[in-house]
Amino acid sequence: MKIRILGCRGSYPTAKKENALYGQSTSCVEVIHDGRRLILDAGTGILGLNFSDYFDLPRIDIFLTHLHMDHIQGLGFFKPLFVPGKEVHIWGPGGSTHSLKNRLNRYLSPPLFPLPLRDLPCELEIHELADSDFSIDGLNIKTEFVIHPGPTIGYRIERGEKIFVYIPDHEPMIGSQELYSGSRWISGSSLCAQADVLIHDAQYTEEEYESRYGWGHSSVKHMIELAEHSKVKTVYMFHHDPDHSDAFLEDMVTKAQKKVDDPLLSVKLASQGLEIEI
Repeated sequence: MKIRILGCRGSYPTAKKENALYGQSTSCVEVIHDGRRLILDAGTGILGLNFSDYFDLPRIDIFLTHLHMDHIQGLGFFKPLFVPGKEVHIWGPGGSTHSLKNRLNRYLSPPLFPLPLRDLPCELEIHELADSDFSIDGLNIKTEFVIHPGPTIGYRIERGEKIFVYIPDHEPMIGSQELYSGSRWISGSSLCAQADVLIHDAQYTEEEYESRYGWGHSSVKHMIELAEHSKVKTVYMFHHDPDHSDAFLEDMVTKAQKKVDDPLLSVKLASQGLEIEI
């Protein structure tokens, strides 16, 4: 199983030259195995995909964690959506009084987009997820709601004994400096358990988080505690603040590595274009 990071910024991309190394595109990750490809989130990073890889696929699956703009703003520019008859499945969180289809149509419709979902020429199916467990072409996929403003889910993808977890926007313990010791009370803990690779929100330093309780994003400290508690092998810091320069991010990961107590946990920095083999 190969993981490709196409975008790992939070909020909107900036034009700062110093942000070039770790990327300026918003959230999008590609999972590749046995010729199949899954797309996680559809931020501006989706434009970094090689669309020709998708035109010949029998079906396309796009998995959305939530519907904040930085996670869907590239969706309308995903060219296979405009291929007549192409089978496309969009998966995302339920848990709202409005259907996922209606919520997506608020973006993919005038005046924000030139045409509504119903006019896309592809064969589009939309699936609502909750705490779910299903399989697609040999990949076992588990989803759970996690703490973030609006319905938001995290993804656990298993291939044999290999486990990849994607939780890009997450606040494990709102307004707290310490994670509760009981695992069932920690948002995302069951998804993360024994993961080989975890891509997780690490937008804030501890100092920044003190004034951002309830904003829906994690401090580096909470990310490390969650990863250690869940016995994760490698965690990638993700959802970089658009105001954090490359130098600032490198300082964050250096400090994070010094805070790790578990010698079996590795902390790394997600970067646009990074490929990870599991």
